[in-house]
Amino acid sequence: YERFTDTSMSRLNSVTQGSIYQAVINKERRGDYKGGTVQVIPHITNEIKQRIHRVDKNANPDVVITEIGGTVGDIESQPFLEAIRQFRKDVGRNHVLYIHVTLVPWIAAAGEMKTKPTQHSVKELRSIGIQPDILVCRCDRQLSPSLKEKMSEFCDVPVASVITSKDAESIYEVPLMLEAEGLAVQALELLNMEQRQPNLGKWQTLVNRLYHRDNPEIETKNVQSSTATTIEIAIVGKYIQLSDAYLSVVEALRHAAIAIGVDLNLRWVSSEDVEAKGAKTYLEKVNGIIVPGGFGVRGIDGKIAAIQYSRLQNIPFLGLCLGMQCAVIEWARNIAKLECAHSAEFDPETPNPVINLLPEQQDVVDLGGTMRLGLYPCRLQTDTLAFQTYQQEVIYERHRHRYEFNNAYRNLLLETGYVISGASPDGRLVEIIELPTHPFFIATQFHPEFQSRPSTPHPLFHSFFKAASSQEKCYDLSVNNVEVTQDNVVSTGSILSAD
Repeated sequence: YERFTDTSMSRLNSVTQGSIYQAVINKERRGDYKGGTVQVIPHITNEIKQRIHRVDKNANPDVVITEIGGTVGDIESQPFLEAIRQFRKDVGRNHVLYIHVTLVPWIAAAGEMKTKPTQHSVKELRSIGIQPDILVCRCDRQLSPSLKEKMSEFCDVPVASVITSKDAESIYEVPLMLEAEGLAVQALELLNMEQRQPNLGKWQTLVNRLYHRDNPEIETKNVQSSTATTIEIAIVGKYIQLSDAYLSVVEALRHAAIAIGVDLNLRWVSSEDVEAKGAKTYLEKVNGIIVPGGFGVRGIDGKIAAIQYSRLQNIPFLGLCLGMQCAVIEWARNIAKLECAHSAEFDPETPNPVINLLPEQQDVVDLGGTMRLGLYPCRLQTDTLAFQTYQQEVIYERHRHRYEFNNAYRNLLLETGYVISGASPDGRLVEIIELPTHPFFIATQFHPEFQSRPSTPHPLFHSFFKAASSQEKCYDLSVNNVEVTQDNVVSTGSILSAD
């Protein structure tokens, strides 16, 4: 939602079932219910409704979009569905619109699309008192008029309110497709709001950039895009079997690729494989290397080896959260020559804990909710790559970590050629390190990927991608001597994701 609306949101915009139950239990312990029996209805449902109301107190929006996750019929969803059923009664029928996203599968053996899953899902919703106003049908092809008529009849919605949401080459096409289907027109009509003509020109330009359709003012400064159209970036991680674990990192890279006007080819590299067979085996000929965040000791040495490879081979490197901590460990072992240097998270007995617990975490026993979490300021040092990238002295970035650079080693880090280009305003916490003698070597304790947008890529990813695209190793996947098969490359428009 942040990426598509270019809006920064807060903890108010994300509600989990656990937080709802915890809030209700805390209120009971505090005596708010005056000894009354606490039940799912009304106490849990009232708390859910309060969370919805809380969103609009400061923003004063025209419409609050509330997404209920899960599947209709799941036991976990029942309190939330009951809450939104009550919500329409509370605020008035004309002020609430129910949109049901449902699956319309294509059955290859029968050669037809099946509407039964949608019919049964709507029937289940009706049984709890919710009648959908609009059906958004997920499918792999356009719904025929006859299928829309059928679902309109069986699900009791107007034909115009049966919306096709078919698979797209890129998710960034979806708003344009939904507009073409008339979703906004139906929503405004059902909410008795004035019809408006949306200005999707910038979004259309974004999609054009993605596919290089009109070549619209693509940025070419310091980029050898005339001779190399595809940039290969390696993501060295421990959760690569589920690429969505790094979804925001991938999207941030795509945003940079769109802005610069080149194609992105992702090389997914397991840090455990790097441990087993060495970094060169998996990282040769890449244009840039990213080591993203994570937890736990598994695969750590592979990440450290990948960072060493990027440093020695002058390959642009970007480390994120754990990636920065691994970069510090790599420095400690291979440059500072500190014996058995490690993070206290992975080796509590290490004689050189270059990464250690935050001071306020030292005596914490119950770990839940105790991380350094959320948006914090960071002050940048001038005459550094970080300052050159951000073009401002104080930045705000999102964090999620419990361990931090050990300041006992700060002077040694600086004496051996590294620069601490970003720190907390009081100078206590190291936020960014970089290596000035390297073409592009920077690592952050925060997660810049969460603030990247399709129309405005994050400065760090933009700079990283420009550095990667200037490498001589970038290449065009269409050349004859590179084998591109369906087995090892998944095409998403002009962005290729390779296994």
